[in-house]
Amino acid sequence: MEKLNIQFGEMSVSSDSEAPSEKPTAVHAPRIAPTYLNLLKKMASDASSPAPVSRNQAPASSRVNDKGLSEVEKREQIKFAQVKRKKGFVHYERVDGKKVNVVQGLELHTGIFDAEEQMKIVDCVYQYQQLGQKGQLRARTYSEPKKWMRGKGRATIQFGCCYNYAVDKNGNPPGIVRDEEVDPLPVVFRQMIKRMVRWHVLPPTCVPNSCIVNIYEEGDCIPPHIDHHDFVRPFCTVSFLSECNILFGSSLKIVSPGEFSGPVSIPLPKGSVLVLQGNGADVAKHCVPGVPYKRISVTFRKMDESKSPFNYKPDPELLKIQPLVLHRPPVGEPSTQQSVAENEKKMKHDKPDSPPAAQTTNQNVLTGNEEFPPLGSFSSSSKNRSTRRFK
Repeated sequence: MEKLNIQFGEMSVSSDSEAPSEKPTAVHAPRIAPTYLNLLKKMASDASSPAPVSRNQAPASSRVNDKGLSEVEKREQIKFAQVKRKKGFVHYERVDGKKVNVVQGLELHTGIFDAEEQMKIVDCVYQYQQLGQKGQLRARTYSEPKKWMRGKGRATIQFGCCYNYAVDKNGNPPGIVRDEEVDPLPVVFRQMIKRMVRWHVLPPTCVPNSCIVNIYEEGDCIPPHIDHHDFVRPFCTVSFLSECNILFGSSLKIVSPGEFSGPVSIPLPKGSVLVLQGNGADVAKHCVPGVPYKRISVTFRKMDESKSPFNYKPDPELLKIQPLVLHRPPVGEPSTQQSVAENEKKMKHDKPDSPPAAQTTNQNVLTGNEEFPPLGSFSSSSKNRSTRRFK
């Protein structure tokens, strides 16, 4: 099998965070940016020809400023402070005769992955899809059913474990198939996990060790469901290429093929991370109606130890991730913690980051050995207006 070794380069402080907006972000079809291929070529060139370092100048990672932080650590603190987090979702329904906040525990994080990183992730997904189509991945890693009606035929790539959505031809029930092996988590996905744990999106007590990639074409969907309890909580899903809505509710209705209705709709901006736990994961069902444009989502989950594949071995790399320790600046300067709190408040009004869409390429980019740097009721039809929308 062709080996992919796509690495993230050093993050830079992005200035393209968009201003707040009361209206939901409009969904646009991904367009091929004229500069995309040039950007990839430049990144590949930079990786193969690193800039020379002056003999008298220490690498950025080792230079320490007057606050005791290296340049890389300082940039990470800045980027971390720019992350926006929306928590405290509320929607009450009657469940078993009791009034319950069915979306308790949901969190939406934006600003975790910048536009350049999103392009590299999408490029990695498409390269693995090509390997799967050529039969160069393990048997059940890649799946692409034939499209026989709207909403049917979404392509998927599974890493870390093989998961059955329904009883398979061998009689295995829904859940993790313990005697089946799929490909391990790619480097780029392990780097994503490190980022999310380090930046306080996921707790260090629940580090994902598996994921499933959903590759949507126009009209593809995910029907109403609750994620299987072979996976512990919390888990999360990261969105790419285009914005779409995800629906929540204790009861979601199928209106027509690929069309669903439910009481809560949450827009998922490009690059956003939606964390599911509590009632939002276990009481409310969720679904994604037929998408209007191409989309990719990567759902990261930790397997229940008693359900993991028989030959599974923990990745030592993922066992030692520690959350970022917040820097406390001198008196008079806002702390990183204060900046994070302010951004959480802004999420009610801010328009989340929506970086440029990426396109696929057949070329493996950035083959260096650098680690992921430390910085660095709704209806999908327009007829039903009774939904509750979170912005």
